[in-house]
Amino acid sequence: MKTSGIDPIPSRSRQVTVSVIEADQDPVADALAVPVIADQPVPSVLGLDLEALARAGFTPKVGTALAFPSATSPVLVAVGAGEVKELTVAKIRLAAAAFARSVPQDSALAAVVPAVDDLPVTEAAAAIVEGILLARYEFSLKSAPSAAKPVETIVLVAPEGGSDEVQSGAVRGLATARAGMLGRDLAGCPGGLLTASRMAELAVRIGAEAGLDVQVHDRRALIELGCGGLLGVNKGSAEEPRMIVLTYTPSEEPGGHLALVGKGIMYDSGGLALKPGDLSHSQMKNDMTGAGNILAAMSVLTELACPTKVTGYLMCTDNMPSGSAMQLGDVLTMYGGKTVEVLNTDAEGRLVMADALVMATELGVDAIVDIATLTGACLRTFGEEVAGLMSSSDSLSAQVSDAGELVDEPVWRLPLVPSYLAELQSDIADLKNLGGPNAGAITAGLFLQEFVGDTPWAHIDIAGTAQSSTPRGWTNRGTTAFGTRLLVELAMDFTLPTWE
Repeated sequence: MKTSGIDPIPSRSRQVTVSVIEADQDPVADALAVPVIADQPVPSVLGLDLEALARAGFTPKVGTALAFPSATSPVLVAVGAGEVKELTVAKIRLAAAAFARSVPQDSALAAVVPAVDDLPVTEAAAAIVEGILLARYEFSLKSAPSAAKPVETIVLVAPEGGSDEVQSGAVRGLATARAGMLGRDLAGCPGGLLTASRMAELAVRIGAEAGLDVQVHDRRALIELGCGGLLGVNKGSAEEPRMIVLTYTPSEEPGGHLALVGKGIMYDSGGLALKPGDLSHSQMKNDMTGAGNILAAMSVLTELACPTKVTGYLMCTDNMPSGSAMQLGDVLTMYGGKTVEVLNTDAEGRLVMADALVMATELGVDAIVDIATLTGACLRTFGEEVAGLMSSSDSLSAQVSDAGELVDEPVWRLPLVPSYLAELQSDIADLKNLGGPNAGAITAGLFLQEFVGDTPWAHIDIAGTAQSSTPRGWTNRGTTAFGTRLLVELAMDFTLPTWE
């Protein structure tokens, strides 16, 4: 899909090959990462001990890397891994990212997979692949090529007897890294290139490649369905809205049916409640990160043989000011019949998702998880590294939290304070779309909860984590696709929520 000669999905790391070799084989690579664990002997391949490495300015802390100049390949890179008792999958991912950043001119990378008790080599291998590819990811629409080279091949050196486990981890790590990169591509693409209709075209293309059923609902279909939230937000736009429904069905009897609902505001001007003329506008192309995350996550479920049936709803439109735009004081009739008084046209994400939440309940799914760049209150509460979580189910909340911990995309649960619902009561409609001046993240969650009935539900607010102001670990400056890998992990390990 191209527009004006520009590819809106320009990631150069799509075609990566990953191979596994035995410990006694020599990797064919430009650079080799050698993990240095603080309380273990330095691997003999480096030819140095910790004292000698320290004189060169290297300490074995996670996130450090020291490349040794060499006239032959591969260049050896000492990579800090911390102490063995504290080594985790997240730290291995960070160490792999430090390695990848230390050799930006090398496109063929190799890494030794550490063999540590209580740390499965399968998970370690997946983390290495993810750390390398996500750290070296780049989104660029520049006419000249970047100075850094894209990663083309990764060779993993397996510990003795661990080749099969490393191969399994490599396959999963490559799939989840590709999902993360696709999520970043979608969120980083300018809104003028990736409109709602183009998002639908892309979903159809990706869905065909990924074994997904894809249904696209245009404006006429949305009117017939009565999706008043999505249509209301779209009123000021010259671009038509789209509701994209993706369905993944496993080959075996599914262990459960999970619905994912994503906010897809392709560009958010704020509508008539226009945003200030500052950097917030430049970030509003990523107000569709929730929808992009779902598309990216679902693109790898077939490849990973996910045992859970997953239905994704991408609620896509931009939010623009014009003579026909949604006005403050308007009352919208949502899908399912609830009415909502609009007090702020910049509180639009909850409106478009409400339609889909009701649809998901009618589908009879076992649980619903929505994900959205929803509130500035969540950004101010948690910053850029932790997402907000709200849920009607303790067991579903635990599954989301566990998935986030495994992929190093942490969430923190906030309470759904029942008394705060009073702030959303309207004099003329069932609800207002905005609460009071305080607890904005929580009142937004309470609004969404009104549309899920008795279905176990969780809400992930990624307003802060959707972008990073500085490079950090395996995250680069810009869009992060935070939540994509979390959703993959959640779907892979999903179990039916219990009633509390």
